[in-house]
Amino acid sequence: MNGYADDKDAYLKRMRRIEGQVRGIAKMIESDQYCIDVLTQVSAATKALEAVALGLLDEHLRHCVTQAAAEGGPVADQKVAEASAAIARLVKS
Repeated sequence: MNGYADDKDAYLKRMRRIEGQVRGIAKMIESDQYCIDVLTQVSAATKALEAVALGLLDEHLRHCVTQAAAEGGPVADQKVAEASAAIARLVKS
């Protein structure tokens, strides 16, 4: 089971909302809206995606990494490495 399983519905709801935001941005561009207004909406969608990513990372650390660390061995090392790589990708973006 994934770490986010308990909150799956909430994550899906947030992603649908973000999907709507992105469609709205496309419509803004299609209708030649003012560039700063478009950029404001892009920033809002980006922040919303970052919030989802941080939530998923938190769930991964609390569930997957914690469970693997309790078991120890190479699986624990792999889960920590995966989490570190995910954090690095988030920091770079």
